[in-house]
Amino acid sequence: MSTDRQQLLNFGELDRIILTIYVALVSIGWLMIYAVNYNAEAPFNFFDFTTTPGKQLFFIVVCFALLFFILLTDWAFWRTFGLVIYLFSLVLMAGTLIFGREVNGANAWYQFGGFSLQPAEIAKFGTCLAMAGYLSSAGVNLREWRSRFYALGLFMLPVIIILLQKDTGSALVFFSFMLVLYREGLSPSWYALGFGTAALVILGLTFDPPYIVVALLTLGVSTLLITRFKERQRVWWGVFALVLASVLFWTPVQAWVASQLSITLPTDALALKETQVWMMVAPALLFLAAFIPNYLKKNNLIQRRLQLMLLLLTLSGALIVLANFACYTLLAPHQQERIKVWLRPRDVDPRGSAYNLLHSKMAIGSGGLIGKGFLDGNMTKLKYVPEQSTDFIFCTVGEEQGFLGVALLIFIFGALLYRITVIAEKQRSNFSRLYAYCVAGILFVHFVVNIGMTMGLFPIIGIPLPFISYGGSSLIGFTLMIGVLLKLDSFRNQA
Repeated sequence: MSTDRQQLLNFGELDRIILTIYVALVSIGWLMIYAVNYNAEAPFNFFDFTTTPGKQLFFIVVCFALLFFILLTDWAFWRTFGLVIYLFSLVLMAGTLIFGREVNGANAWYQFGGFSLQPAEIAKFGTCLAMAGYLSSAGVNLREWRSRFYALGLFMLPVIIILLQKDTGSALVFFSFMLVLYREGLSPSWYALGFGTAALVILGLTFDPPYIVVALLTLGVSTLLITRFKERQRVWWGVFALVLASVLFWTPVQAWVASQLSITLPTDALALKETQVWMMVAPALLFLAAFIPNYLKKNNLIQRRLQLMLLLLTLSGALIVLANFACYTLLAPHQQERIKVWLRPRDVDPRGSAYNLLHSKMAIGSGGLIGKGFLDGNMTKLKYVPEQSTDFIFCTVGEEQGFLGVALLIFIFGALLYRITVIAEKQRSNFSRLYAYCVAGILFVHFVVNIGMTMGLFPIIGIPLPFISYGGSSLIGFTLMIGVLLKLDSFRNQA
C-alpha cells in the first residue's frame, strides 16, 4: 500500500474505546426506540422505513457509512475547510426561516419526503471546527478583548439564528463552548458573573411576585454594613430581626398595618400579590440607615467599595424583577408554562403542562432496581409519555432496565467523556486538542440537560440524548463529531 493511502486509512491507530462506545450507544438507542414503538402484530416492522424504528435503522446505516467515509478522508481536510463547513451550516440554518417546516412551534427543519433535516445539528459540528480553528490560530489570546469578541461571536451567530427559529433548546447547547474558552484561559470572573446572573434570574422566576427575593437580598447586603459598626450592635441587630420578621411574615403584618391605617386590601389575588412591593420598604430603609454612616467616613477606598456594593445591589434587584416581568408577561403562554413546570410545579395542572414531566418521573421510578424487562414497560407500551422516542427516551431505559440499566448508561456516557478528554491531552496539534474539548462540551451539555429534564432538574426544552434519541439529524451530527475526532486522533503524531 502506498504511503499516501496509508495516510488516509491508518485504521490501526483508531481509538477502539471511543469507537466501541459509539457503536454501543447507537445500538442501545435503536433498541430503546424499537421498544417504544414495538408492535406485537408486526415485530419486524423495522424493515419498513416508514416506521420510526425503520427510519432510525436507515439513519444508523447511513451514519456507519458516513463514519467510514470520514476515516478515508485526509485529516488535514477538516482543519483546512472547517470555516467553510461552519459558514455553510449557518446558511442552511438561515434558509429554514424561509423554506423551513414548523415542528412544535420551531421553524427549524427542512422536509424531504418522509425525512426531515435540522441544520442546527450540523451547525454544532461546524462550530466545533470553526472554534478549534480560530483558537488554535497564531496571535489569539483570550486575555485580549478582540480575541474574546471573535470567539464569542463564533458560537453566538448560530445562537441568534436558532432563537429566530424559536428553538431555545438547541440555542442553549452552543453555550457549551464556554467550557472550551475556560480551558483556554478565559478569566473565571466571567463564569462567576454568568452563574451569579443565572441564579438571580432563576430566583426571580421561582417567586412570583419576586419582591421577597429583592427584600432578602437587600437584608443580606445590610448585614455586611451592620458588622462594620463598633457601637450599638444590639440595636442594629434587633432592628434587623424585626425587619426580617416583617418580610418572612408579610401577609399577617400587611393585614395588621392595613387595619391600623384603615386601609382596605384588594380581594383579587393578583392585585393582592402586587401589594407585596411594599415589603421592600423596610429592608431598603434599613440598608440606607446602615449605608449612609459608613459612606460618610470620608475614606476614598471605603466609599468606592460602597459605591460598587450599591451598584451591584441595584442591578441585582432590577434583574430579578425584570426577569420575572419578561417571563410572566412577555413570553408566550406555553413558554411560561414550561418555566412553571420546572420551577413552580405546584402552580400548574398535572393533567396539562405538567403531564409530560409527571409521567416521565413515574416511568423512571416504576422500573425499580432491575426494571420490568425489555419490551415489558407498561407506561412505554401505553404511550403515557409523549415524545418518548426523542426527548424522553431516557424514561424507557428507566422503566424497562431499572436503576441498574440507568446506572450503566450513565457510566458509558461518563466513560466516553473521560476518554475524549484523555485523548484531547495527547494531541500534539492545538486544533485537534481544542476540537476534542468542543465535542466533549457539546456531548456533556446534551447528556446532562436531557436526563435532567426528564427528572425535573432542568426545564423541558427539547434536547435529544446523544446517540439514543430518535432523529437522523442529531445522529448524523454526533457521528460527524465522533468520526472527525477519531480521524484526527489517529494522526495525532503528525497533525
